[in-house]
Amino acid sequence: MIRDNALGIIVVMFLSFLLVSCGGDIDKNGKADNRTAGSHPKKEIIEKEPKEPIEVKQEISIAAIGDMLIHNSVYNDAKVENGYDFKPMLERVKPYLSNATISIANQETMIGGEEIGLSSYPRFNSPTEVGDVLKWAGVNVVTLANNHTLDKGEEAIQRAIEHWETIDMTYSGAYKDSQDRDRIRVVETNEGISVAILSYTYGTNGIPVPEGKDYLVNLIDREMIASEIKEAKDLADIVVLGLHFGNEYERLPNQDQKDLVQFVADEGADVVLGHHPHVLQPVEWVYGENGNQTLVIYSLGNFLSGQDEFYRQVGGMFKFYVRKTIEGGETTVEVHSPEFLPTYVRYQNWRDYEIIPMYQLTNEELPNAKERYEEIKAHMSMWLPELKFIEDEE
Repeated sequence: MIRDNALGIIVVMFLSFLLVSCGGDIDKNGKADNRTAGSHPKKEIIEKEPKEPIEVKQEISIAAIGDMLIHNSVYNDAKVENGYDFKPMLERVKPYLSNATISIANQETMIGGEEIGLSSYPRFNSPTEVGDVLKWAGVNVVTLANNHTLDKGEEAIQRAIEHWETIDMTYSGAYKDSQDRDRIRVVETNEGISVAILSYTYGTNGIPVPEGKDYLVNLIDREMIASEIKEAKDLADIVVLGLHFGNEYERLPNQDQKDLVQFVADEGADVVLGHHPHVLQPVEWVYGENGNQTLVIYSLGNFLSGQDEFYRQVGGMFKFYVRKTIEGGETTVEVHSPEFLPTYVRYQNWRDYEIIPMYQLTNEELPNAKERYEEIKAHMSMWLPELKFIEDEE
């Protein structure tokens, strides 16, 4: 009996020795713990879902106005003791222009200044203060390629550019030298969206471009335009073209306009801002050959001028938005939500010029003001029914 007990004790001790030597432990209840020596309990592994790519959206607004066509009646009305003050003329539209990230104006007449003599139709030269009032109103880009660019020759262009640079205004379409012309104008915004501005005209009223100085004005040349659009697309998120084309006083674009717009759409231009007809022409989307969309306003009309027929007194501010989305390492840029603010140049006896948003007009300021306004809205949206009309100060 004693021997049997002793034998049992020896067997138990031997088994315990085997467990310890194999790295096992005996827990407090005498049960084997199969964890390896010196290790920690296994942690439960939870499979985490992969994080979604970070999405970043940025957005800007761009506004554009048509011809700043400064007849003598306009600059005479602006005359003050120490120069010219155009602010009263733009005061009611300033809130809209200054509200956009970028505002673009077509400066139809060179602002060569008084020193070389102011002049009106047919060969214009305007006060430099026209540039100052645009800056004051919120405009930060001017297009200069038009049929009046060479009206007063190179001197007026050089003097105008000097003033644009003095007031830190970006200009496109006329340049001081070939090096200046070779630099594509790109506006960089605080929102991280860049905009290239190009500008071209059909001609210069028969005034020849000085030999060897084609930088003084950009003429419409399809090969050059295609090349510059390509370069601009490498430099900026979107490309905006100012095209001075069409027939004066015609309210619909002609076939040449449509063909040229289709061409620049095929080349990848994002927006076309048209001018020259001095009356409004409609807005539409044009599809490029690669499936891209180009937003087009065929003519912005006159924004400020001394012309005296109703449709020539109606212009407006065209506005649209640009959204840039960065997601999963991919960037997409979209032009969207076009809007329009019709405006009217009111004056009496060639004095007291004032640009007024049409929705604000009274019958005293324009007979049948509401009916006239509705007519303009229908005309501008005839090819784009979803076009929104701005009727509030933003």
